[in-house]
Amino acid sequence: MTLRDTVAGKPSGGRRSRVPAGTRVYAIGDSHGCLAQLIELHQAIVEDNAAAEARSPARRRVLVYLGDYVDRGPATRQLLDLLIDAPLAGFDCVHLLGNHDAMMRDVLAGTGDALLWLVNGGDAALRSYGVNQHHLHGAADPLAALSRALQAHVPAAHRRFLAGLRLSHVEGDYMFVHAGIRPDRPREAQVAEDLLWIREPFLSATGDFGKVIVHGHTPGPAPVVRANRIGIDTGACFGGLLTALVLEEDQRRFLHA
Repeated sequence: MTLRDTVAGKPSGGRRSRVPAGTRVYAIGDSHGCLAQLIELHQAIVEDNAAAEARSPARRRVLVYLGDYVDRGPATRQLLDLLIDAPLAGFDCVHLLGNHDAMMRDVLAGTGDALLWLVNGGDAALRSYGVNQHHLHGAADPLAALSRALQAHVPAAHRRFLAGLRLSHVEGDYMFVHAGIRPDRPREAQVAEDLLWIREPFLSATGDFGKVIVHGHTPGPAPVVRANRIGIDTGACFGGLLTALVLEEDQRRFLHA
């Protein structure tokens, strides 16, 4: 069942945060191989957008995915197939890079830490591609063998998708990233490691970032709404919900699957 709730944009500098006029934005949190929930959330977005169009047609409909498509959940391969082969019609889709996607990408390239990726949910991704890691234990270099096995099983389209993921996206007063930003650096000086991995001091920062930061990466039981950030990783791969934030003019609402 899909749930909906609504909250107005918080005042910032005397006015509410807004997306550009005529634009409706949907941002989806960490999906981590949870294919059934993503399909359900896609359907909720289609229905919500249709209802919104009946009230006020938008010139642009933007769908931003905040990264972490892979690992932990049971269907990494199938979820990437969905994003690549069946994008939602009528939406400009923006796919951001998550730290898990970066780990898998780097292991595929032979430059990443295969063990770090494996113990952080990469084993589930391997299974979705039909790779049995236990068959690699007798290899002289098991981690190198793991990387080669992954390379042999991951389709070229998936490699291109992972290689093309972006670090950030901006719509009006909102900046979308996977994990957050370093509070003591200008937005234009942020580095990939922080955009993909940061928790503190970002999560507890109370200052104005210049944009409201919409992020995932740090799971919780419900969306976190602060004056300077909105966190929408609601732990789908841990039995929680998969959440989408909807932004239109100065309004915010959430969809959950």
